[in-house]
Amino acid sequence: MQTSPAHAAHHDDHEIETLEEFDAVVQARGTLCGFRVQSVDLTDRTRELLATDTTGAVFLGCPMRENAAGKIRADGALVFPPVPDLPFDPYRGLLYSPDELFDGLEKGYEQTPDALAYAWFQRTKADGDIYASMLRSVHDDAISDALDELLRGTRVVGVMGGHAMARGTREYAGAARLGRELTRAGLTVATGGGPGAMEAANLGAHAAPFEDSMLDEACELLATAPSFTPSITDWARAAFEVRTRWPRGGRSVGIPTWFYGHEPPNAFASHIAKYFANATREDGLLARSNAGVVFLPGAAGTVQEIFDNATPNYYESRGEPTPMVLVNRAHWTERLPTWPLLKALARERSMEARIALVDRIEDAPEALKRLTS
Repeated sequence: MQTSPAHAAHHDDHEIETLEEFDAVVQARGTLCGFRVQSVDLTDRTRELLATDTTGAVFLGCPMRENAAGKIRADGALVFPPVPDLPFDPYRGLLYSPDELFDGLEKGYEQTPDALAYAWFQRTKADGDIYASMLRSVHDDAISDALDELLRGTRVVGVMGGHAMARGTREYAGAARLGRELTRAGLTVATGGGPGAMEAANLGAHAAPFEDSMLDEACELLATAPSFTPSITDWARAAFEVRTRWPRGGRSVGIPTWFYGHEPPNAFASHIAKYFANATREDGLLARSNAGVVFLPGAAGTVQEIFDNATPNYYESRGEPTPMVLVNRAHWTERLPTWPLLKALARERSMEARIALVDRIEDAPEALKRLTS
């Protein structure tokens, strides 16, 4: 996965997350005192480790030779060795890429790191093992850190919606066009990272640099595997086929969770922040959507997200309320009458000027712009 600009210029806070950064710091400073080295393979850097002062440094999950580990421990550094036989890296310095989570897809989804991490989660959750829950917490904290670094200084718009929206439908194509338009407007699209409406918005972001016709072609290609059931493998393969045909798409973020393990992450988010703890993931997704959130039709999960987002806007606990745009009048006033309650909550508060209900998905970007100005 490519290193984001945020990582490149990130030595000032003493985090080293790639071998290139390690070499640059050793060469420029001649010391690793006080640095945090996260999940960097240092097996071939024994000479540097033996020759460099590492007092007060912390090495998190860095493979290294025994003599190097002994020397840096003697310096007073803390060494957290890699955890053997774990299907994920709890100390990782960067977010996931789709290629990483779906590695080995040709053998079937069950063999991928994503599926293996979920299987491990199911096993250890049932045991109530303190060691396993600590590893999950360390992992989720590392993911939050990487997400903050990636999004620093960017305007993020959340697109929420249900996983049931099938490829090949008018709604799916509409959600994809929304993601494309928001990305072309210079915003970073963030979704819950799953299938359905979430995948469509990430696909739209991927399509942003290409001609408009590319999205129609991609939607047609994807329609051959409309849903992640019955086969996640077929569903994911269709997505990778689109990505192979149109590589180097626009950037977006998916923030899924292994808590809903039956629901795979989508392959169109360029960066994936996958969590074990759903509560951390939900809060992180909404808190980082600093340019507002668009809510497409969904069920219980989307309703929960609407009010998770409304609460800090109501109390202004994160500062100024951020825009909230609900899409599909019939859905949010009749099927699941969330809008009347949201409107009643907002009355005579500053969030009143920051909420809107639109009927068509095409009206969402304009509403978002209007609520921002």
